[in-house]
Amino acid sequence: MVLPEKGVWARIVRVNVYLKFTVGIGLAVASAVVTGLVAVAIHNARALPVSQDYRVELTTGESFSNFAERLAEAGLIEHPRLWSWQARLSGDARKVQAGEYWLRAGDTPRVLLDRLLRGEVVFYETTLLEGWTIKQVLAELAGQGTLQHELIGADVATLLGALGLPAGNAEGLFFPDTYRYQKGASDSDILRRANAKLDQELARVWQARDAGLPLETPYDALIVASLIEKETGRDEDRAKIAQVFISRLRLGMRLQTDPSVIYGAGSGFDGNLTRKHLRRDTPYNTYTRRGLPPTPIALTGLKSLEAALHPTDGEFLYFVSRGDGTSHFSVSLEEHQDAVRKYQLK
Repeated sequence: MVLPEKGVWARIVRVNVYLKFTVGIGLAVASAVVTGLVAVAIHNARALPVSQDYRVELTTGESFSNFAERLAEAGLIEHPRLWSWQARLSGDARKVQAGEYWLRAGDTPRVLLDRLLRGEVVFYETTLLEGWTIKQVLAELAGQGTLQHELIGADVATLLGALGLPAGNAEGLFFPDTYRYQKGASDSDILRRANAKLDQELARVWQARDAGLPLETPYDALIVASLIEKETGRDEDRAKIAQVFISRLRLGMRLQTDPSVIYGAGSGFDGNLTRKHLRRDTPYNTYTRRGLPPTPIALTGLKSLEAALHPTDGEFLYFVSRGDGTSHFSVSLEEHQDAVRKYQLK
């Protein structure tokens, strides 16, 4: 039997030791990786320690690890470093989107992370109603605590300038609708959107208007539509009221619409329209002045806009409220006076 030389034996021993060491290190690393993956899996599947919904914010430029630490400090998440390590390892930490998010009771870390990846931010809503004046619009926005307030002190005369729009009277220049917004939005943002939407809707309906209307501009149509908006909330009556106004304009008759007189009376109006109001001349008194008032008197919805530009066919020149939300329409003054006695002078 021939044995290896002494030097060869030494090399064999060193190789054997190296292999055992390398295999040992590899097994240790593999074990650590498996342990880490198991820990991540358990962590991702375990509901967060919250019993109610919270709003949390990942601010612009904030690192994901800092966000995780903040949630941990607030008691909203456990093991922030493990959560951050997983997000960095997968590349998700660079893909999350800044914003305010719901953290729901029962959410797991994985569910919350996916929500941040999809950008499912919290949305708020504010509603501007048909028939509102600018004063009411500004009061609604001022009461929204989630908006940034940039329009404090603005009014109907200064609002457009504050929004960076061409100066003028702002009454009626915003579309009534429900507007959704994220945290950080301002009252100015809402009104710029509302103004742009009105421009879009008004241009569209003006393009499709009936031929031969005694209205020179889209703004004229907006004024008529605002009068209709304040005269009725009943869809079936809008186009009939439009027909009355259009017929009177064609004949050169005064419009004699009470809502315009009330608007011209200003904040001093106490809710009781009297003969004194009807005789007091203002730019909005359609009993003393012919033609249209100088501006719209309220926010106007799409149905009133369409009615103003598509009035019904007819010869009505008068209408009066029945007191139940509907209106009685008359062709002659005599018939109208009978209707007033029946429905208004009970």
